[in-house]
Amino acid sequence: MSAGANGLGSDSIIDSRSDAAECRESQASPPGRPLLAFALGSLGLLAGMVLIAEGGRRLPPDPPSIAPVQGAGDPEPASPTPMHDSRPGQPARKIAEGLIAPPPLDPSGIERIEPRPPLGELGLATAPKTPMPQDWRETLLFCPVATSSAVFEAMGRTVAVSGTVDIDPDRTCTFDNTAWPCGQRARAAFNAWLRGRALKCLLPPDADRFAIAASCALGKQDVGAWLVSNGWAMAAPAGIYGKAEAVARNARMGIFGPPQ
Repeated sequence: MSAGANGLGSDSIIDSRSDAAECRESQASPPGRPLLAFALGSLGLLAGMVLIAEGGRRLPPDPPSIAPVQGAGDPEPASPTPMHDSRPGQPARKIAEGLIAPPPLDPSGIERIEPRPPLGELGLATAPKTPMPQDWRETLLFCPVATSSAVFEAMGRTVAVSGTVDIDPDRTCTFDNTAWPCGQRARAAFNAWLRGRALKCLLPPDADRFAIAASCALGKQDVGAWLVSNGWAMAAPAGIYGKAEAVARNARMGIFGPPQ
């Protein structure tokens, strides 16, 4: 009786202890705890997604590409050949012809007028003459000898009379179908006029090194004017003896006339 009572009492004590432990566990973990954990996990996941999205927005764009540096020995890339359109161009399309029309223009009503005069006297001014160098001086050349109709030698210098065109000694002229050695005759006429008299010429200091064109005078007579006006030389295209040559041609003097 006592044993059964004791056995029953011990089982009752164990069961009561188990029930007390379960009661404590049920009190320690309320029934809403799993839901709260799930909600917190969802919030954490959502916060992580938001942070990832914000981080992607703040990231800088792709870094700029850096062109490779060309070496000194590398060949330069060929530039692209421009393409030209070979198709014929189309005329411009007229827009609103009824509202905007080109002004009527009659070619017969156009008159060409004279250009306006210069605004001042500066426009009428001619180019100043080139001054002679300071070291050019008048030099007396003694015993000149003509080598052609407008070139002579004197004191080791060779001088061509400026403003004239020389007649070559080998030249032959024709007058009334008659040929004659006008070049030799022109040189002889120049020598006969000089007769070894000294000429005064404007020369640079180093004229003895090369042939030079210079203006010369025999006394008060201009050598170039005498040669051209007598027909023994021709005037240079831009020279000052053009009128003298015209007079010689009209008078048939020198090389422009009959044989002499």
